Amino acid sequence: LQFVESGGGLVQPGGSLRLSCAVSGSTSEYVHLGWSRQAPGKEREGVSCIRLEDGRTYYQESVKGRFTISRDNEKNTMYLQMNTLKPEDTAIYYCAAECLGDLSNSDGLYHFPGERSWGPGTQVTVSS
Repeated sequence: LQFVESGGGLVQPGGSLRLSCAVSGSTSEYVHLGWSRQAPGKEREGVSCIRLEDGRTYYQESVKGRFTISRDNEKNTMYLQMNTLKPEDTAIYYCAAECLGDLSNSDGLYHFPGERSWGPGTQVTVSS
């Protein structure tokens, strides 16, 4: 499975970006696809996750209500709509097979063990 992210850039605080991830290859052996990010000097952290079977979504607490993950099966593309961006959202964003860290939805908190493969990433910088 291969990924190519796009859509990153420089945006002012409060602005929006939509990241895209072109997915090539078979996803049949995976349960989830997701987005993670890594800021300078920090560990990679999971941002959002989508379950392939039914589209169930999960989010890191700090992005809930601001970010939306989605997938277009016909286009083999996954998206991350990011609104009300903050300087602390600055990072390289990666899309990946499987997901990372503690993410939640309306059913509760889930721990994801880690990503199995990921793309080269796209830089998101939030700054005035």
